[in-house]
Amino acid sequence: MTSRTAARTTPRFDLIGLVVSDMAASLAFYRRLGLVFPEGAGSAPHVEAELPGGLRLALDTEDTVRSFHPGWRPPVGGGRIGLAFLCDGPADVDALYGELTASGYGAELEPFDAPWGMRYAVVHDPDGNGVDLFAHLDTA
Repeated sequence: MTSRTAARTTPRFDLIGLVVSDMAASLAFYRRLGLVFPEGAGSAPHVEAELPGGLRLALDTEDTVRSFHPGWRPPVGGGRIGLAFLCDGPADVDALYGELTASGYGAELEPFDAPWGMRYAVVHDPDGNGVDLFAHLDTA
């Protein structure tokens, strides 16, 4: 095996992200379902709750998403859920993004070093749902 074909580890399902129009209203709803969010998070641009098994549910405001993806627009008729997969390192984000897009899956956001310390990209599943690929930049 050459260095160009080195085995890559399997990404791990890590986070379910929702883009919300009204953070306070969304927090109230999900708290009613038993999720625990930090107190005072109603005006925060991003909040997370830990789910059973170590998964996380993240809520981001529309403005937060537009801060790093200026072309993003709310979908019509639903579709505000994003699945996120944690990769072992930044190079794995790039490799997986390349593999998926080369296989015909839609590209939404090419890999970039995000200001919050992650290598980040977005592809589409067969139904057009956004699937985030990310890795912490300090794991390079």
